[in-house]
Amino acid sequence: MKAKVEAAIQKIRPMLQADGGNVELVGVSPEGVVQVRLKGACSGCPMSQMTLKNGIERIIKKEVPEVKSVEAVK
Repeated sequence: MKAKVEAAIQKIRPMLQADGGNVELVGVSPEGVVQVRLKGACSGCPMSQMTLKNGIERIIKKEVPEVKSVEAVK
């Protein structure tokens, strides 16, 4: 599942990089919880939680239906 999640993140990454940010995959739990680290402009952006849930999580769950949620870690 980790490889599928990484492939989905590769599709998201150019959109984040266009705004000076980035996302890094930290891990995927057996329960389907994906942990990511927001980097660059995304790490301190007040809209980062919205980006995480409405952008990153939505796309990852669409590409990898086994994923239950996406969480940001420091």
